[in-house]
Amino acid sequence: MASPPTSSASHRLFDPAGAACPHATYRDLLDTDPVATMPLSQGAIISRYEDVVFALRNPEIFSSEVSEKLDLGTERPMIPQQIDPPRQTRYRKLLDPFFSRRRMKNLEPAIRRNAASLIESFLESGQCEFNQQFAIPLPGQAFLHLFGLPMEDLSLFLQLKNGIIRPQQQAADPFDAAEIDSIRSRAGQTIYAYFSELIPIRRASPREDLMSSLVSAEIDGTPLSEEEILDICYLQILAGLDTVTATLGCLIAYLAANPEQQRRIYEQPSQIEGAIEELLRWETPVTGVPRIVTQDTEIAGTPLRAGEMVMLLLGAANIDSNEFDEAENVDFERSRNRHIAFGAGHHRCLGSHLARLELRVALEEWHALIPPYSIRAGEVPTYSPGIREVQYLPLSWTARR
Repeated sequence: MASPPTSSASHRLFDPAGAACPHATYRDLLDTDPVATMPLSQGAIISRYEDVVFALRNPEIFSSEVSEKLDLGTERPMIPQQIDPPRQTRYRKLLDPFFSRRRMKNLEPAIRRNAASLIESFLESGQCEFNQQFAIPLPGQAFLHLFGLPMEDLSLFLQLKNGIIRPQQQAADPFDAAEIDSIRSRAGQTIYAYFSELIPIRRASPREDLMSSLVSAEIDGTPLSEEEILDICYLQILAGLDTVTATLGCLIAYLAANPEQQRRIYEQPSQIEGAIEELLRWETPVTGVPRIVTQDTEIAGTPLRAGEMVMLLLGAANIDSNEFDEAENVDFERSRNRHIAFGAGHHRCLGSHLARLELRVALEEWHALIPPYSIRAGEVPTYSPGIREVQYLPLSWTARR
């Protein structure tokens, strides 16, 4: 079978400059190359909503067991993200109640206090760098509170998370593959060691936190093993400390650059939840998720081979006009919004209720305390590709006297 045709648009997906506004690239792929070739012919990129959702909902063809091909410093697959049903289903049944909307609601007072405290620390200055001063610490504090971990360990976890996801930032030579592998490996080993030391402590003295729940949890009457607990915790570090940070930055960057939409939030705070859903669709910080093809198949008339890696491009699917009316229009009151920013099917984001809670509280507190804001004059935000984190987002406003 022939490989999908090479697409120049696919190369732009991994360009930091294109990460700031990837929509034109998404549109090129949707219109002309819905199953494109990854750079260096490392697999295929699937972009249309119908095809992406089909792949997400059919793990027997598009497997999530990608840990051997995707280096994230792990010794085993992360649970439940990198395993497939039926084994994955057993873990989801165990974990879903821990991340239910009701249980996450219990975290709201702490998240709201933390958000207000962060904002008050820079409110009167009339400016901030949003990523470092708000988008990074707020989800980090929520993660530590959820797991019952000391707040002073936040800097350690941020360093470990970046060592896994963005090791180039810690490397003397960002193009040295051996150094990159070493940074990831050291970060992964430190994560395993941290939680290995914590497990017996929580067994001996349980608390009202997620870590204590994991060490006492059972599947079919059998307690989770230490390795299973470690593999769950590993995933939560990457998901809990990066994706909400990236989403907060993308949402506020959009609102800062679109004052009319920002004004709607100030005038009608009740639209915040609708704004979050629509901006999750439009911005889609987690732009894509990997899968491995388990059997020869075909998507959009293009053959795919068993063993081939594919990227399901959530960002492109979320602006597909075959699914979304006026897909290029950002409408906070969109009546039918089946976006897949949190995925779909068996592997739909475990922490989506927590993420929505953090985003809602953050936007409520931000717009209650900060006057109308904009990107600081003469400055340009910078984005990372892949997970679209706004790594530099300078904002300013007229400080109240």
